[in-house]
Amino acid sequence: MKDKLLLVSCCAPCSVGVIHQLQAQGVNFAVLFYNPNIRPQEEYQRRLNENKRICENLGVPFIELSYEPEIWDKKTQGLMDEPERGKRCDICFRLRLIRAAQYAQENGFSRFTSVLGISRYKDFDQVCRAGKDAEKQVGIPYDTMNWRKNGGEERRARLTKEYQLYQQRYCGCKPR
Repeated sequence: MKDKLLLVSCCAPCSVGVIHQLQAQGVNFAVLFYNPNIRPQEEYQRRLNENKRICENLGVPFIELSYEPEIWDKKTQGLMDEPERGKRCDICFRLRLIRAAQYAQENGFSRFTSVLGISRYKDFDQVCRAGKDAEKQVGIPYDTMNWRKNGGEERRARLTKEYQLYQQRYCGCKPR
């Protein structure tokens, strides 16, 4: 099987630097958008559109899975007072990465990774644990590449400005 990577994206600013890096390395990849946690729906649509725009601009295949906020609500019920990096994030990352792993397996990808841990507000190790849980459940390797390293944060900031990307002020699940 030829190596084919699925990159899980939460938003265009978090993924643009990684997309550039993967292209420079000649990696065969596609971007997947599965974010049932994002509220309100208008915010979800705005992030989706920005992600599509940057992928189209850079010639990268873009995949959108269904917006399923009711699934996220059910899984995280009773956890809205959890702090950032708490139990709600564990469940949220696991939900999204398991679904991504399933998609990857069903569609000929050899591995998957995400930009969910690129933000300094997220716990990179927490995201990797969820990715490894998804790997065990579904059987497709999760790449734990730390996209923050080797100038990743600087690249993200520079490209976000260069492409004039919309930058949200919260991860997605706070406002109701």
